[in-house]
Amino acid sequence: MPDVRLASSQGRWILFTTVLGSSMAMLDSTVVNVALPTIGRDLDASLSALQWTVNAYMVTLAGLILLGGSLGDRYGRRRIFVLGVVWFAAASLLCGLAPTPGVLIGARALQGIGGALLTPGSLALIQASFHPDDRSPAVGLWSGFGGIGAAVGPFLGGWLVDGPGWRWVFLLNVPLALLCVPVALRHVPESSGKRAHGRFDVLGAALGAVSLALVTYALIEAPGGSPAVAVTAVAGVAAAVAFVYVEKHRADPMLPPGIFASRQFTAVNLVTLCVYAAFGGFFFLTALQLQVVAGYSALQAGTALLPTTALMLLFSARSGALADRTGPRLPLTVGPLLCAAAMLLMLRVGVGADYLTDVLPAVLVMGLGMVTLVAPLTATVLASVDTARAGLASGINNAAARAAGLVAVAGLPLVAGMGPEAYRSASAFDAAFDRAMPICAAVLVVGAALAFALVRRPAPDCRHPECRTHGCITSPPLESGHRP
Repeated sequence: MPDVRLASSQGRWILFTTVLGSSMAMLDSTVVNVALPTIGRDLDASLSALQWTVNAYMVTLAGLILLGGSLGDRYGRRRIFVLGVVWFAAASLLCGLAPTPGVLIGARALQGIGGALLTPGSLALIQASFHPDDRSPAVGLWSGFGGIGAAVGPFLGGWLVDGPGWRWVFLLNVPLALLCVPVALRHVPESSGKRAHGRFDVLGAALGAVSLALVTYALIEAPGGSPAVAVTAVAGVAAAVAFVYVEKHRADPMLPPGIFASRQFTAVNLVTLCVYAAFGGFFFLTALQLQVVAGYSALQAGTALLPTTALMLLFSARSGALADRTGPRLPLTVGPLLCAAAMLLMLRVGVGADYLTDVLPAVLVMGLGMVTLVAPLTATVLASVDTARAGLASGINNAAARAAGLVAVAGLPLVAGMGPEAYRSASAFDAAFDRAMPICAAVLVVGAALAFALVRRPAPDCRHPECRTHGCITSPPLESGHRP
């Protein structure tokens, strides 16, 4: 039985290492949006290249994150975590040195693989290392410090873009990894899953990632109207069908279809798809709108969105406690509606927008909506399956959120009529942004309707989340399958 105490020197080192490692991936998922206009100008990139800069990372991360957790259970959680940190840092170095958009996109895909290895590993190390009495406080500190990192991310990214340059958004990961790896090797004990067995579902993971990549390509490149787009779309759908077939017939599938026998679990994941699709499109386009149209600097754009993360960091735990008393149906209905109202308020943000009167009201309402729904969503996911499958359920929900975000980043500019050079013209981008926000709001209304119609109060003895403090805006928090 693990016996490291949180108050010990080793316990503090373990917490420091896991927070530092997971923050690398979390920071990258929030700061890159702020750097996109500068990257586009510096590398002479089209809008589709900027979409791929975001989505190449998300494709590999969403497709492989479940496999990454399984690798840690089999081959050693510390070993896979360290491998993920080194991999992520090497890919970040390649991103920072990228001479062309194509190299940057390829490096971002490699970054996603590293993120899939280290993201689940950081929480698993805490669960496997600490004494049972200290696991919940350690997880609370881990999620809290991670939330602080998410809050600092856009501000730090904006400062780097306006100062040393956008390449340092990626290069900063290298010294962080040089600090993280030796501390992990010296102070973090190795552990593995005693019951880990069976063959890895590499085929399922590959089919899932390929399907996401092909569908994303078809959506991003659709404005060109080439025959390759139609072929890619069909191939993406075929890969998705093959993925479902493989998961149904494998002895040890990465995504067991039987978990969707729970109507509550299926319903909450449908709500997740709607909510995080809208969030993905919103945060991608808003970072561009503030800079291209409103004339904000990268630092100002990053700071403008800070209240959303700050509200989540301060009040997500209280929101979860309130949902325990009211049940999840009300917050999962009201939260998306508040976020939809925030996106309609963003229509006020145009040329010369004033922060206090135009931007801040929308950002505050957005933060209130996210506070209302994110913690109850996580709790309902965990409560809808057997305790033994809670870690798997959390991973599926997290991957679904990331997949929804990347499809939105790929498809929303197409639906809103953004051309390949739209971000170079304030008037063209503003017009497309005004079409995109109502679409995002409508998707959120659909999510609210699904929650109202399908979500029910869970059983009183269900599992509750340990990550009660949360500040990440790109996905719901991960929960480990291990319990005290």
